[in-house]
Amino acid sequence: MPLQDRVTPSTTHTFLDDLWDPRVARVLSTTLIFLIVLAFVHAARETLTLFLFAILFAYFLAPLVSRLEKPLRGRGRAILVVYAVLIGVLVGVGFIAGPAIGDESRELTMSLPSLLDRLGSGQLIQQFGQAHHLRPAVVNQIQGFLVSHRTDILGYGKVIGSKIAEPAQHIWWLILIPILSIFFLRQGEEIAQGVISLGRSRDERTFIEGFVTDINVMLGSYIRAQIILACLTLVAYTVVLSVLRVPYAFILGPVAGFLEFIPVVGPAVGSAGIVVIAILSGYPHAIWLVLFLGIWRLVQDYISAPRIMGKSLEINPLLQIFSVLVGGEAAGVVGALIAVPVTATLRILAKRIRMHRAPEAPESNLVGPTGSATNTAATATIIRPSA
Repeated sequence: MPLQDRVTPSTTHTFLDDLWDPRVARVLSTTLIFLIVLAFVHAARETLTLFLFAILFAYFLAPLVSRLEKPLRGRGRAILVVYAVLIGVLVGVGFIAGPAIGDESRELTMSLPSLLDRLGSGQLIQQFGQAHHLRPAVVNQIQGFLVSHRTDILGYGKVIGSKIAEPAQHIWWLILIPILSIFFLRQGEEIAQGVISLGRSRDERTFIEGFVTDINVMLGSYIRAQIILACLTLVAYTVVLSVLRVPYAFILGPVAGFLEFIPVVGPAVGSAGIVVIAILSGYPHAIWLVLFLGIWRLVQDYISAPRIMGKSLEINPLLQIFSVLVGGEAAGVVGALIAVPVTATLRILAKRIRMHRAPEAPESNLVGPTGSATNTAATATIIRPSA
């Protein structure tokens, strides 16, 4: 029998077999799906950001809702009471500090261009040097540098002003975020169970449930810790700056409190901004101001933050700075705000994958204010993991 007659169909090799490789096809299809998801995220980034802030706001209110759920005999009633109290607090703060904040905002907005112009011309450094008895040679050198870079200084001022004004374009989110948070507070457990049910096998569902639980505990403890630290900074800065008679204290204090949400970088930017605005405004006691800011940062970073934050992140500070800078470069203020939680989520995912591949290893405590990922009794969260 000729050789070609003995060739079976299973051993036939054609040009299509060389062209089509199933493994390459799977890689290409996975890459295509990943690119489509990235394109969707980019196109719907504002809507996704709105829902993200609603989830974070729900995490902030979750402990109060959980505490009131049993006494009020219903989660819906607890949410209603918490929102009523929150609205009352905001209205009270608005009546007390609202007029001062409005007046200082208008005054700062109107005077900032002239302050930057005086800085670029060297007038402010002359006044500062005379008030603090600096050597004339040093003052002249600084003045010469400022005059030679006047155009750059004015340009940076405009860029900073535009960056600060960006969040004002989404002021209507202040209404939508609390409304959307109600749905997450009521249906968080159902959403979690829906995500867990995506697993095709019991092993996959166990992996997803552990991952969701870890993220749930991490976000809950992280958001509440950041809000507590931000409130402490807001109150301390506003009160002390007012006592020291620093100009625009009712603006600088809340802005510094908001920047506290951005780990590491935010507090530094807030402190530097306060000093710069005070010097530009001709504040005569800048040394005392710098001393207070330095003492407060030591208290926050080495006393308050370790006690409040606990082990909710377990991320190296250098990695936090890198995450914030990359997030800010990629998505502005919003990216800087969510960069650290996203990095913590990726860390949790990596640990869960390692545990999944080595099931004989004992399950470690990944996150949580007490160092435990599964001990959620003391940490109220939106998603209540199933037993």
